[in-house]
Amino acid sequence: MASERKFIQEGVRRVLLKDYLIQESQRAGFGGLDISRTPMGTRVTLVCERPGIIIGRRGELIKQLTQTLAERFHVDNPQIEVQEERQPNLNAQLMAEKLAATLERGWHFRRAGHSTVRRIMESGARGCQVVLSGKLTGERHRTERFKAGMIKYCGQASLFQMGRGFAQAKLKPGVIGVSVWIMRPDARMPDEIRIKGAAPPVPAPAVPPVILETHEDEPLPPEPLVPEKLP
Repeated sequence: MASERKFIQEGVRRVLLKDYLIQESQRAGFGGLDISRTPMGTRVTLVCERPGIIIGRRGELIKQLTQTLAERFHVDNPQIEVQEERQPNLNAQLMAEKLAATLERGWHFRRAGHSTVRRIMESGARGCQVVLSGKLTGERHRTERFKAGMIKYCGQASLFQMGRGFAQAKLKPGVIGVSVWIMRPDARMPDEIRIKGAAPPVPAPAVPPVILETHEDEPLPPEPLVPEKLP
């Protein structure tokens, strides 16, 4: 049971570390977290919309954050790397955080959901889905879905081509869960076949329009005879 407990403790520590980093980078726009072990220590890659807020003036905030990870979460020689998100509208975690903040400001859930889906699709995504669950309109729990484009729920395409984000909106009736799924623009499906070296299709030659020429010297055709009406 020692190895099982070790894996469980490692998983709990990662969850607590992620919650702490989300709370600390809330103003900067948290977009994702990646923890990897290196020969020099532990590399923590933090994706933010505004990395300058995390780094701070002369790197003071990033040094304080590194010290907190080493003392509080017992991370072995942490090395924090902050990356800027170039396309925030295609980051599922960022869009989930923004949608949760929009609901907390008082927007109606349908208006906020449709607006988020439209913004994601206008940025070039192949598909997206927004799921809101909680006390949306009454005392009972509800779930509303807003979907556009292509969405994969299982298989390799769902694991590697779909970005997922989750956030919570704390309102007076209760907590609303916000889930955002985004399929990236460069996602390639297994059933999409591309033939290498195939020549592009040759467009058909344009047919010139037929112009009918008329000459003024030619006599006009005779008018048809109309029978006279009897009195």
